[in-house]
Amino acid sequence: MTFPQNLAAPASAAAGIGRRPLLLALAAAALYAAVPSLARAEGFPDKPLRLVVPFPAGGAADMMARGMAQRLGSELGQQVVVENRGGAGGVTAAELVARAPADGYTLFFATMGTQAINPALYAKLRYDPVKDFAPVALTHTTPRVLVVGAAVPARTVKELIALAKSKPGVLTYGSAGNGSSSHLSGALFDDLAGVKMVHVPYKGSAPLLTDVLAGRVDMTFDSYTVYEEQIRSGRARALAVTSRTRLSSLPDIPTLAESGLAGYDVSNWLGVMAPAGTPKGVIDRLNAALVRAMATPELRKQLTQLGIEPTSSSPEEFAQLVRSEIPKWRSIVKQSGATVD
Repeated sequence: MTFPQNLAAPASAAAGIGRRPLLLALAAAALYAAVPSLARAEGFPDKPLRLVVPFPAGGAADMMARGMAQRLGSELGQQVVVENRGGAGGVTAAELVARAPADGYTLFFATMGTQAINPALYAKLRYDPVKDFAPVALTHTTPRVLVVGAAVPARTVKELIALAKSKPGVLTYGSAGNGSSSHLSGALFDDLAGVKMVHVPYKGSAPLLTDVLAGRVDMTFDSYTVYEEQIRSGRARALAVTSRTRLSSLPDIPTLAESGLAGYDVSNWLGVMAPAGTPKGVIDRLNAALVRAMATPELRKQLTQLGIEPTSSSPEEFAQLVRSEIPKWRSIVKQSGATVD
């Protein structure tokens, strides 16, 4: 084959064409390679999806996930099945999703704990909270509530601190597990209040609720979602909320900062992620469906009454939140001295 004078023959025998045709061929190849991804996004979803929740059934995260999954399924035209995989502070569920096929059919109900706290708690975390996941959308934010059992005599945070100081190492607070945000909320309370309470880890909020009501553990820093009925009935008491501002569903309950613990501000966040490498078209399809689902008036009303703020975001905004929260919680974990057994 004879090449034009201004073009050198390619080194590869397979490239026996001129430069311009070669560039056109490469562009066509790139477009061809993108077609399967585009086709997957166009036809997605054509079967049920699963949403992996890193806590047992019955807890706050599970309740939020199920309400969201129902409406997400309606938006997508396919069932979204909730799969509870509790254990190891969310590590078990996170690892499962990180290794799942990147096709959009396995989703993760990621939490502040799994994506921002665990990197500070585990020296050898077997998943990367940034590199192994593709953020879809932030969906929920929720402050925690300091709840005490009916047998605890303290009626205010000030009285609780005085009681804890009079009985160092006696009062107990339960959490959803070692290193969980409820654990760290209690550790931060200890530090700022200058008290020493005993941490009792549980495998999720549901068994913890049972023991708070039975008086086997004195208090917890948990979601209002779990304790709403018990607080309203008087079987448990809310002394304060952990966020910077009060909850609209508990307008008479002060924040911990208002109660004398200046600087105390903890709000949990949750959202949906997919395995890294999931096609952008699929991520965009899921994001649009989640934004519509979280804007449903019935869902928003239900969540707000439970002290949960329904929200939404772009994938990029959710990714930025995760990146900003990791160093924040690394500092809190170090300050609190919290460790994972």
